[in-house]
This record gives sequence, structure tokens and C-alpha cells, in this order.
Amino acid sequence: MDTARPKYNIKAVSQRLGIQPGTLRAWERRYQMIRPSRNEAGHRLYTEEHIRILKWLMEKVDRGFTISQAVSLLESNQEVVVDTDNRDHSKQLVKLGDDLLDALLSFSENDAQKHLDHAFSLFTPETVAIDIIGPILINIGDLWEDNKITSAHEHFASQFIRSRIGMMLLSIPTDSMLPKALLVCGPNERHELGLLIFALFLKRKGYDVVFLGQSIAGGDIDIVIDEIKPKYMFMSCTLKKNIPITVRLAESLQKQYPDLVIGLGGYAYDRLSELDKKRIEPFIVGNSKKAWEAWLKDN
Repeated sequence: MDTARPKYNIKAVSQRLGIQPGTLRAWERRYQMIRPSRNEAGHRLYTEEHIRILKWLMEKVDRGFTISQAVSLLESNQEVVVDTDNRDHSKQLVKLGDDLLDALLSFSENDAQKHLDHAFSLFTPETVAIDIIGPILINIGDLWEDNKITSAHEHFASQFIRSRIGMMLLSIPTDSMLPKALLVCGPNERHELGLLIFALFLKRKGYDVVFLGQSIAGGDIDIVIDEIKPKYMFMSCTLKKNIPITVRLAESLQKQYPDLVIGLGGYAYDRLSELDKKRIEPFIVGNSKKAWEAWLKDN
């Protein structure tokens, strides 16, 4: 069965699952756990995978969970409801990523929009951001460093991705009961897209995210911390040379704000030796959803 082909309208899903169309639309708008595609008339079209996810959520609600709790469970246990073959699942992610990358490197914004919209219609925002956009960012960086693409290609692709994820961040509600998280690039760091993906992950979990992006002037971070009083602060590094100064800043802020939980992430940390990683292990958040979940649970 082709579980990824959009074919059910909202009326069919409503009748099949016993859920009111208004409720379904409200869930999608507030929690964005699925993103159905739309036909030429603008009507929603759902896949078999969407129906499995909705059925799973409804079972949890019937057992006494709130929809918010059920969505949180879904995000940390997605394998429970996705029963497609893992190999085909991975191939599909790779194909979507390759198509999106080709469109971006061809400066085709319309094609890039279509490919990204298609990806969001099949997978959760976290899956798209982490398993499709994340590898694309690495690939683009490698191509640029190897002089296989120009800075114009890198700028176009980065701006497109930044714009789409930024719009998603603004549309996701926060849970007032969850703590506030401050996100900023480490000193001298200007590559913010990896941090933006992490911001999306936190926002989808309900955290109140304050995203500063590129590194800010020395001393200004103290003003921000005093103003917003976050529980968490996350700094990212994509350049290995910036790790020492970022770690020193993290250690200094930890002494200045003992209750502040500081996390460090970014692809630069993957290039460290195991010994160097061990020295700063408490700060390391990791570069996968599984690692992020584990770090938050421990902190």
C-alpha cells in the first residue's frame, strides 16, 4: 500500500476516525503534528500515514491524555505509529532531500517550495528539519568549502531555509508551564541555521524560545539573561576554532548564573577528539533528536 500518497479528504478522515472536521483542523493548526497537502481547490488531502498518526493520537486522548500530552508522546515515540519499512522510509527522505537540494542549487524558489511542501505533507516538522534540511546544510557547506558551488548558491539556499523555518517558529504556540530557552551562536559564529533547527525542535515541544541567532557583542548576553531569566541557554558552533572561546564563555556564565543550564551544540563538536569531548561532556547537547531528548531529560 502506498502510505505516502495523499488521497483522503477531511470528510472521509472524519467519518473513518469519528473525529469532527473542526476538531481536526484545530489540532493541525495548533500542534502541526501533520501537514496534509491540498488539491487544486485548496481542500486538505490526507495519507494513510496521517490517518495512522491521528488514530494513535485519538487512542491516547480516549485513555485520558490531553491532546497536548498525546502530541508530546508522538514526537518522542514516532516509531510507534510509523509502520512503513525503514529502508523505504530512509530512501524517501534521501530522495526528498536530493530534490530540494537540486532546486536550491538551481536557484529555483518555486520548485524548492513545492519539494519542501511535499516533505511537510508526508512527515512531521522535526523529521523534515532534522533528517532532510540538516543533511542539506552539511552538504551545502561541504560543496562550498570544496569550491564546487559559489557563495551565491550558499546564500540563496541558506536564506530560503532560514525563511521557511523562521515562519514555522512564529506560528507555533508555546506552553506557559514550560521553561524559557535562550538560543544564540557562540562567539564569532555567524552560521545560525543548525541552531534554528534546534529552536524548532524546542518550540514544537512547547518551550518559550528566545532566538538571537548570530553571535552578539561581548557582555550583551548578560543583559539578555538578566532581562528574560531563562532556565536554559544554548550556544552553537560550526567552526572548530570557535569552540575554546565558546566553552570559556559557557564556564564563565555558569559561575555567574549557577541556576542557568547551558548546552553546547553544532557540527564543530563532532570534529573533536573523544578526549576533548569528555572534558566538556556536561555541556554537549548532541546533533540528533534522540540526543536532544536525552539531554533535556537529564537536565
